[in-house]
Amino acid sequence: MLGKGGKDRHVVSMTNREKQKRRAPLRRVESYWHALCGADEVPLRSQIDPRGLEGSLENAFLVERIAPSLAKLRVAGGHMSDLMGMEVAGMPLSTFIAPSDRDRLADAIKAFFADPAILKIELQAETGFNKPAMQAEMILLPLRSDMGEVSRGLGALVSTGRIGRTPRRFTITRIEMTPALKAPGVAYLPEPAPTVPLEAAEAPTPFRHKTPPAAEDQAAKGTPHLRLVVSND
Repeated sequence: MLGKGGKDRHVVSMTNREKQKRRAPLRRVESYWHALCGADEVPLRSQIDPRGLEGSLENAFLVERIAPSLAKLRVAGGHMSDLMGMEVAGMPLSTFIAPSDRDRLADAIKAFFADPAILKIELQAETGFNKPAMQAEMILLPLRSDMGEVSRGLGALVSTGRIGRTPRRFTITRIEMTPALKAPGVAYLPEPAPTVPLEAAEAPTPFRHKTPPAAEDQAAKGTPHLRLVVSND
């Protein structure tokens, strides 16, 4: 049946559906974090279990604060390495950001750990020869170390568009920060946070868990295996 303008009223646009499908890893990671979050404390890094992130491991990552405004990737899903064309575990998170926007990311990281806050960033890839247009979204959620300090983070990054020639770096088009333990607020640019002492890097802690027998049987039948990249520094 045709509506006004000769358009079929029963035709459903796939644009929004595809966008929601692409963002699914972000939603799963955020939901998992909220399920672990206490009334007045963010989760511990040691509470993170890969089984709770099934379906999102390719896009998920863990970071560690190594300076007030600098976070280092401790564990990174394969999609992030695909974007850079190399293993990224052990690299600063700012590796993915264009030099012109790294100060903005540094300010956001500083507030992320200090508040603590939930950080959401919309990104636009730099373009050039064999580097087609690409958009990406990132979420970063605070975690506590075993010492109780908010110095770790669980995140995910998804992108849309062909990767093309690597490495791919992104400019920041929007930053949204909301308090991690309070009612959501409006988007804002992060305020400078107090300087804190440089934290010693911890030993790499990869996503690892014992595979249940049922999962082992399924793997033997040819189930695809998710690829994780782990820093061994």
